[in-house]
Order: sequence, then C-alpha cells, then structure tokens
Amino acid sequence: MSELTKEINPTASASSSLWWVHGLMLMCTLLVAGSFPVGELIADSLPADSMMMIRFLIAAGLFAPFILLKHGARLPPQKKLLGYALLSIPLVIFFWCMFEALKYTSAVNTGALFTAVPAMTAIFALIINGEHSSPRKVIGLSLGTLGAAWIVFRGNITTAIALDLNKGDWIFTLGAVSLSLYNPLIKRVHSGEPTEIMTFWVILFAALWMLLLAFPSLNQIEWWHIPAETYGGLFYLALFTTLISFFLLQFSTLRIGPTKVAAYSFLNPIFVLILTLLLGMAEFNIRFIPGIILVFAAMLIIQAENPKKQPLPKR
Repeated sequence: MSELTKEINPTASASSSLWWVHGLMLMCTLLVAGSFPVGELIADSLPADSMMMIRFLIAAGLFAPFILLKHGARLPPQKKLLGYALLSIPLVIFFWCMFEALKYTSAVNTGALFTAVPAMTAIFALIINGEHSSPRKVIGLSLGTLGAAWIVFRGNITTAIALDLNKGDWIFTLGAVSLSLYNPLIKRVHSGEPTEIMTFWVILFAALWMLLLAFPSLNQIEWWHIPAETYGGLFYLALFTTLISFFLLQFSTLRIGPTKVAAYSFLNPIFVLILTLLLGMAEFNIRFIPGIILVFAAMLIIQAENPKKQPLPKR
C-alpha cells in the first residue's frame, strides 16, 4: 500500500502503519511515570511554581536551537500564539498541582489517580471535538477508572465509600481534571503546522506563566542551598517528561486520537509502582494486584478498537 493511501485511509492498514505510534506512546508513558518518583524526591526542595518555572525554561532552552535551525526566527501568527498560550494553561495547572500534591501524598497515589485522565479526556473530547466513545471504549474507561480507585484505596471498600483521599490526592485530582482538557484542545489548536513548532511554543508559554507565578518569591529562595540532586531531577523532568514527552503526546494525538493517547496513562500506576519499588520508595502490597489487572485490561480494550480516520498534519 502506498504512503499516499495510508495517509488518506490509515484504518485500512492500522496494524502495520500505526504500531510505531503506540510504541512511542509506551515510551512516553514510561518517561511520564518516572516523573512521579523523581517529583516526590525533590518536591520539598523548592516551591512548586519556582520548580516548574525552571523545568519549563530548561526545556524551552534545549528546544530553541533546533527550532531556530529548522524553522528560523519567525513568530507564528497572532491567532496561533494565542492558541498556544491557552493550550499551555492546562499544563501549568497540572504540573503545579502535581508538585504541590507530592508534598502531601505518594508517587503511587498520584500515579494511580493519573489513570482517571482517560475517562475525563473522553468527556472533554465529546464536548470540545464531538468525539463519541464506542461501547468498547466506555467499558475500557470504566474498568480503568475502577482499577485506579482500587490502587488508591488499596482495595479497601470502606475507605473508598468514605472517599478518604488526603490533601495531596485532592490537589492532584484538580490537576488531572485540568490535564484532561489538554489532549482534546490539541486537535482544536493544531491547523497543520509542524508538531515541533506547537510543542516549543506551548512549553515556552508554560515557562512564562510559571515565571509570573513565581516572580514575587524568587528573591526569597536561597538558591545556593538547593541540593544538586534537585537540579539534576529538574533537568530529567525538563528533557524527558517535558520536552520529549510533550512532543510525543502531540505527535501521537494527531494520529491515533486523544482518547487512545490518554488511555496509555492506565499503565502509569504499574510503571510508577515498579519504579518506586526499585528505588525503595514503596513496598509491594498484594491488594494492588486486582487494580493492576483492571487498568492493564482497560488499556488493551481501548487500544484494540479499530482506529478511526485521523487527519495527519501537513508537511
């Protein structure tokens, strides 16, 4: 099948032409999962807004030379800049909430709560893009959300009924709601420009928003007392879970759709649990197993659905 035919009708050869996009999303999910234990390790070193400002500034600085060399020093049209600025707001809210939440809760809890994002994304995709969920998708999203709840509450039904979430869990839930807006909005803002241009400007605007939030307290921080491990962690977050993961997220959303991309977050609690176990930050609890099975099954159910036609970005 020719490349032209694949672009016009990717459904016809989905199994052979889109498998690599799913591979990229697996890598993206692993990188994102790494941000939870790293974030927990450095969360108390700096205020959340200052930490995120540094993270996004590093990411924008690393990406700028590539954009300049490939596309030149040209500003996008004013309407596009406004779209990128608005698209960055859900990310700013999410990452601030994430690091503030990790002061009060665990990486395992935030990783599990993150799996509620696909269900909320499907709701916003319906509202914003008119994207309807099939019965298969609804079943998958329901199983994933149930599995996430099981992991958060350790299979304790009494605690679940009482909705016994700690302060950090509630803060992170607010961030997850905000992030659920991001994937559907990508398809509204994107109008054919190269993915890397959209990624760069979204990251840069996120850095500017964070700078505005952090500016009043920047002179109160004793920068020379910040541990070197904190800066190392921020560099990891900037390169792998900001720059690379944002590019992969936007690239994949334009090809397999926001709900399927968001569904990969079902694997987050599994990856986070493995990483925290390896780092000695958590202990395995046998009660996690049913929740892990549910979220893994949910991801497979959603990804097994035949993809609908997705318009590819212009070249």
